[in-house]
Amino acid sequence: MGSVFKGIEKLGPAGLVLEAILASLLGILLLVGFIVLRRWYRARYFHKRNQRTVALRSQWGDILSGKIPAEDWRFNPLDCDIVESILLDSIEMSSADKLPPLLDCLRVSGLLDMRIYEARTSRGLKQRTALLALGRTRAMEAIPALAAGLDSHLRETRIAAVRGLGRTARMEAAIPILDRIVTGHFDAPERSLKNSLVNCCRSDPDVLVNYLERTHGPVRELLARVLGELASPELGEELLVLASDVLPEVRASAARALGNTNTSYTLPALDSLAADPEWFVRLRAVVALGQLENIGKITILLRSLCDANRHVRQRAAWALARMEAQLDQILDDVIATKDDYALQSFVSELERSGAIEKIVGGFPGSGRHSAGTHLMEVVAEARKRVEHTGKAAAAAGAH
Repeated sequence: MGSVFKGIEKLGPAGLVLEAILASLLGILLLVGFIVLRRWYRARYFHKRNQRTVALRSQWGDILSGKIPAEDWRFNPLDCDIVESILLDSIEMSSADKLPPLLDCLRVSGLLDMRIYEARTSRGLKQRTALLALGRTRAMEAIPALAAGLDSHLRETRIAAVRGLGRTARMEAAIPILDRIVTGHFDAPERSLKNSLVNCCRSDPDVLVNYLERTHGPVRELLARVLGELASPELGEELLVLASDVLPEVRASAARALGNTNTSYTLPALDSLAADPEWFVRLRAVVALGQLENIGKITILLRSLCDANRHVRQRAAWALARMEAQLDQILDDVIATKDDYALQSFVSELERSGAIEKIVGGFPGSGRHSAGTHLMEVVAEARKRVEHTGKAAAAAGAH
């Protein structure tokens, strides 16, 4: 070996190049060897894991019932990891009445306590993994540890805690989040906060109303959007208060929420919101009107069909075109508006929804003409008016 190095030294500069080539080859060989060894090890690991998964699955009933003591698998890292994965997957897919035996297994085996300890004492990725796992358990004991994660100085950890609390789908898990965001200083993505609050407050949206009274600005808008997704008739007059809020986003959320109610105040409130100065509030109100089974909405939708915003017009046309029982009268009312854009939107929506074919194919008429003939006349008139309006606009632009 020494003679080899001496021979290389005699080559001078060429020897340095040769040394570099040899070093590169050695590095490549070592890298290839590492990759091959790693692939072999991972294949061996997954093969062993698959074998243990099959074995544990065959004993799953006894593991849950306690016939097989937790000590038999708890202190084996591989078995422990497999059992925990199966338990968490089962908990996520189980209804409330099937949860008790799964949670009992987590508690008796100490897996729940282990995750709580990791969530409180670990840092970085290990802590975030523990927080997400705790959320999947849906256990009440996990909420304090998850709430503590909300106070971390790391944003990623706070996000993991928010997501974990949302996964519990418990109303009690929403309280720590709400207590922090009402201060206006809690830093977490709005999307994560919204999804978590929706999951937690689904069974009791009333809790959001109490916090809405203490908030303002973006936080108030966030809570209103959550309430808009969860609102039910039981909320009552609280929705009317939100419908008159100074923030347009809150009014829009109130409109969305009113679409899930059908009380004496629903239609008057949506009538007012459909005339709101902000176009997206009017749009939400029209969408909500489309969900109601109330013939009184036709007048409001006809007014929205003449709205200055095309999105509002299109959505009003969508709602009107699906009221087949009153379609003949609605056609007359749309023509009576003498609004070319309203007529165009309505006829276009009829064509998209297939209502034209249904009417021409046998929808009964009510008047001088059959509904099919009447509708074809409306289509021809609408096209003439739109064409005339387009030519006039082009001529005005040319001048």
